[in-house]
Amino acid sequence: MSDSSRSVPRGRVRRFGKFARLAGGVAGNMLAEGAKQVASGQRPKARDLLLTPANARRLTRQLSEMRGAAMKLGQILSMDSGDLLPRELADILATLRNAAYAMPERQLDEVLTEAFGVEYPSVLTDFEQKPFAAASIGQVHRLRSARGQPAVLKIQYPGVRESIDSDVDNLAALLKVSGLLPKHMDISPLLTEVKAQLHEEADYKQEAKYLRAFVKGLGSDERFLLPRVITSLSGSRVLGLTYVEGVAIEEVADEDQEERDRVMSLLFELLLIELFELGLVQTDPNFANYRYNPETGQVVLLDFGASKYFPDTFTTAYLDLLASAIEGDRMGMAAAAETAGYSLGPEGSPYREIVLDLLQLALEPISCGEAYDFGESTLPMRLANMGQQIQGNKEYWEVPPMYAAYIHRKIAGLFLLASRLKARVNIHELVLPWLD
Repeated sequence: MSDSSRSVPRGRVRRFGKFARLAGGVAGNMLAEGAKQVASGQRPKARDLLLTPANARRLTRQLSEMRGAAMKLGQILSMDSGDLLPRELADILATLRNAAYAMPERQLDEVLTEAFGVEYPSVLTDFEQKPFAAASIGQVHRLRSARGQPAVLKIQYPGVRESIDSDVDNLAALLKVSGLLPKHMDISPLLTEVKAQLHEEADYKQEAKYLRAFVKGLGSDERFLLPRVITSLSGSRVLGLTYVEGVAIEEVADEDQEERDRVMSLLFELLLIELFELGLVQTDPNFANYRYNPETGQVVLLDFGASKYFPDTFTTAYLDLLASAIEGDRMGMAAAAETAGYSLGPEGSPYREIVLDLLQLALEPISCGEAYDFGESTLPMRLANMGQQIQGNKEYWEVPPMYAAYIHRKIAGLFLLASRLKARVNIHELVLPWLD
């Protein structure tokens, strides 16, 4: 989290002005860089001028200051596995995952007064003014519950909920006009779903319901540690939770190979439980949503705002897809993929074969039949290269079905973490019980 605080810009006009200045600044940087390259005898390409370090800094700084849907959409796009965005843009947006500013005290006072009344200092015991975490939609403060136990309070940034639709439209327009998104790409289904997801994430009462559902579904599994909702401290824009002890999940990298493998196996198994048992998936793969308790070996689960119920029709089709991939049955894969909502193109078309190749490649860790070494894997690079082939078939290419897109994001995040931990996981073995 940034050490400095910045006011959250409020109102459509003011936030649109931020986007306009961002676009103007990016264009100005392009002109300056272009003039410099022409003067040195080079013939610069527009794409290279867009993706300069100066534009990267401008884009991430501005979205970090705006927070809300603008920053969240950047985070969502950054988790793309290579078949949607230019890799360079995804890397730029990836810096948004932990780049939020805190709001100043006057805005914090405004939100707390609205939630608890002017006497809120007497309601919030040992409340720490400085947040210990800040993200796209809100920030988190330490305090104590009425029983004197350590607790945290999630506080939503003012104006975030009201600016979701306009923010998403403005950022999408900026990326489209700038050329950072391919002109032929129709991302309207993605934008519609992103808006719906963000409206739900901005309702902390809904997040509390999701957390209670996960506690009910996983509460007896002692391998996981989940916070509990403090009802007296919760509303639609504030969420009180019991404090759960843990360190950053990345610190598991300091453990021995066996423990790294165990923790990562547990996270992959959790996805299978979410998808095929609970039908409820926490779709945000941000590392900050996981922590690790080194004393107990438990995985701590946090932040359930981006959870999503999945229909049985999709989960059944996706399980059939996994089974067919393991068996090497391409006809079965095609049938399951189309049932799940993938667009494969006409029978016998090169595009259809490329999509099936891509799915088969993406499922390599599941179908290999042994422990998969994520630390040595070149799978992301191979997927990105094949994704470029799909974009070349403009007449057939479509955005993946939304439920599949959520799973892609979650798997991409787990793959990234497994690579960071240099873990070896036999995912094939984890999936087999579900196939039986």
